[in-house]
Amino acid sequence: MQARKLTARQGWGWLAAGLAIFLKNPPMLTLTILGYWLIIAVVNAVPLLGPVIVTMSIPAFSVSLMNAARNLDSGRTLDIQILFSGFRSQLKTLIMLGGLYLVTSLLALGASAIADGGMFLQMMIGGYRPSPEELAEGSMLLAAQIALILMAPVIMAWWYAPVLVAWHGFSAGKALFFSLMACLRNWKPFLAYGICIMTFGGLLPGLVLGLLVSAIPEAASVATTLFTLPLVFVLAPTLIASFYVSYREVFSLADDEETRPLDA
Repeated sequence: MQARKLTARQGWGWLAAGLAIFLKNPPMLTLTILGYWLIIAVVNAVPLLGPVIVTMSIPAFSVSLMNAARNLDSGRTLDIQILFSGFRSQLKTLIMLGGLYLVTSLLALGASAIADGGMFLQMMIGGYRPSPEELAEGSMLLAAQIALILMAPVIMAWWYAPVLVAWHGFSAGKALFFSLMACLRNWKPFLAYGICIMTFGGLLPGLVLGLLVSAIPEAASVATTLFTLPLVFVLAPTLIASFYVSYREVFSLADDEETRPLDA
């Protein structure tokens, strides 16, 4: 198995390919993601333990969502039980990934305290609300930038790690290494992918919404709701499917073999 080196143009097409997968069964993929959000929200509301359980279970849920996208891509049926399919294979290693992600994230946030004394850390994990004066002072912005820089390699290492564990039986360390190397090798398509998301998920919808509100100022709140909700219900499933597309195109089983995921 190897990670292919793709072009920026291929990364630009990941979002469109994700939309094509979503359109194969919009109701079920949307329902699956809504179910995921609901479970995460309920568990996260449990004091102290909730956020820890959520973080450690995210890799398994990530596999579930990738299973859903893969089923649609291959023309197989999709039902709500797919939401728990990620817990059926390599669960111990997936939980280990979640635990490692929790630790590394806390370390990155903790390091940001050097800049602002821990305000950004408290805001991220403790619900702290900074005052306008604290925001204007600038140290929290610096702390956020430090955390973002430190989290970048963490995100790259975890991007493909769950599916490499669940679909290919990799150990946690091997999966993290392969994922990091694959992302570094394909920084150009990932950059194009990010620009595509910002353009079609933020800039263009924001422009359309701004024009809509300007045309009907008296119904601004209604217009915003009517425009935003459908956008979210289309964009979120499309993004999930596009994550799978990036895996499908980056990883191949052999030099001359067509890229395809292994059966879960």
